Amino acid sequence: MNRSTSRIGYARTSTTDQNLEAQILALEAAGCHLIRTEQRSGGSLKDRVELQTILDFIHPGETLVVTRIDRLARSMHDLQIIVQWLRDKGANLYATEQPVDTSTAAGKAFFDMLGVFAEFETNLRRERQAEGIAAAKTRGVYKGRPPQIDKKKIEMRIAAGQSPTEIARELGVSRGTVYKVKNR
Repeated sequence: MNRSTSRIGYARTSTTDQNLEAQILALEAAGCHLIRTEQRSGGSLKDRVELQTILDFIHPGETLVVTRIDRLARSMHDLQIIVQWLRDKGANLYATEQPVDTSTAAGKAFFDMLGVFAEFETNLRRERQAEGIAAAKTRGVYKGRPPQIDKKKIEMRIAAGQSPTEIARELGVSRGTVYKVKNR
């Protein structure tokens, strides 16, 4: 296949419980000669090895194809990083289920609007989560995440005369955590 028309598919689900099959079929139907898959959260670009491989090796004229933009990124910031990376490489982005095709002016405009709405939805979700936590706290049913460290271990080391820096290093916690225990 000619590199100027090569399409590389990327399919992602957030968890291993979800099925990639529908995305793979859609990417094959879109003419992808290679499809990379991963089952990782889209909240961050970190640890997305398959996506990074595509971005590292995509060539000018090639197109990264996804079924929907949310399979690629959950934040406008991450989306902009990916698109800029593709632009710098001379490559494009295409979504099979949305009118996103960065090789056209209309596709670029729609893509930018989608990014704004995706970020808006993420912010709404965070607000709803914070409101839910606040309501649960007022009802006394939300206690927060369980402590990751046994406070008694910190107290014993403080009593033994260890410095907060040493304690933090040994237990893998922040010095702030050590000082909180120490000041109680």
